Amino acid sequence: MRKVTAIAPANIAFIKYWGRKDEKLRLPANNSLAMNLSNVFTITTVEFLENLKQDQIKMAGEKLDDKSKKRIVDHLERIRNLANIKVHARVVTKNNFPKGTGIASSASGFAALTLAATTAADLKLSQKQLSILARQGSGSACRSIPDGFTEWRAGNSSEASYAYSLYPPNWWDITDIIAIIGETPKKVSSSEGHVLSESSLFYKPRIEGMRAKIRIIKEALKQRNFKKFGEIIEEEAVNMHAVMMTSKPALFYWLPKTMEIILAVQDWRDIDLPVYFTIDAGPNVHLICQGKDENRVSQKLKSLGIKKIIINKPTNGARIISKHLYDGTRAFVG
Repeated sequence: MRKVTAIAPANIAFIKYWGRKDEKLRLPANNSLAMNLSNVFTITTVEFLENLKQDQIKMAGEKLDDKSKKRIVDHLERIRNLANIKVHARVVTKNNFPKGTGIASSASGFAALTLAATTAADLKLSQKQLSILARQGSGSACRSIPDGFTEWRAGNSSEASYAYSLYPPNWWDITDIIAIIGETPKKVSSSEGHVLSESSLFYKPRIEGMRAKIRIIKEALKQRNFKKFGEIIEEEAVNMHAVMMTSKPALFYWLPKTMEIILAVQDWRDIDLPVYFTIDAGPNVHLICQGKDENRVSQKLKSLGIKKIIINKPTNGARIISKHLYDGTRAFVG
């Protein structure tokens, strides 16, 4: 057994995951594309201990509700079953950004948990296997396992649904600037929202057009065509939120400031500042620009009264940052 600490980034989806073909296995209705983010991440330490009578879960700086704790315990149980062990675990986890506000905290959280816990349980899993396992905890967590720009294959079975790296972090000098405008956890979680998605009359048309959209954005990514890339990610973000807003019941994640930023971005492009927005399931806005325009975009956001921004570059996926190995009598760092 080991005590292991892992770090995993949140990711921003350019082609979104909203709606599932299998709820239990968290199989998405469509492929999705994302970028791992350098400055929003989760650090998780897992230690399996013989003397524990139940799993101990602690999130630094935040109180976990019973539902969140159960998801973590269920994921630990998957890992125990794979490792053929019965030992309970102590888990300490910390986000460096607000949880439950549409910045993919479950993605970074379950990716870090998956890597730390499987390593602590002495499992030797491939990146593909880690991605499949992370997906079962939180769908988008599978995209936080591989590096850089990633694609999540929807698949028709658990073994066929995983994420892999399309390009390394240094493929393209683009920046994701997150405008933090809401830090209160959303009332309806993404997991609950996925269940509602098919009640929207826009759900099926969005899914039916997905293959063509993915083909175009992959070509734009390959060619580093920023204008085409930006147009697609904006269209996709609006399409996903149209599904949310027309589900039953309707989900409105945006705040007035969200809309203000959307309109401002359109104005900024008119003055020759190439920047595009995308928004996950929350009010916070991700502004995507080229590296050379990062400072201008940041200043524009500040001029709108946005007090907190997080600047991200493409980054590596989940990785181990420390291991303490036990030989029965002593521990040593590995």
